[in-house]
Amino acid sequence: MSWFEIVLLFALIMLSFSGAIVFVRIIVGPSLPDRVIAFDLIGSITIGMIALYSLTTGVESYLDAAIILSLILFLGAVAFAYYMRKSHKQ
Repeated sequence: MSWFEIVLLFALIMLSFSGAIVFVRIIVGPSLPDRVIAFDLIGSITIGMIALYSLTTGVESYLDAAIILSLILFLGAVAFAYYMRKSHKQ
């Protein structure tokens, strides 16, 4: 096993650990914005995991899925911000 593979495995383990912590925030989160931000963070962690898996296997087509997922997460965050702005305006 090379150093590069060890670092990739360590990064994947750390991302999995942080995903578990953020999942707890989704369940316990005191307000809706906290839960939405945690859900967005879960998506970002998933994108990181896809990127690491792509580096590990050498298959570059997984990065297309990561890009599409990031676009969907961005649109979701913008839609939620629009919803929060509209609900606080009234």
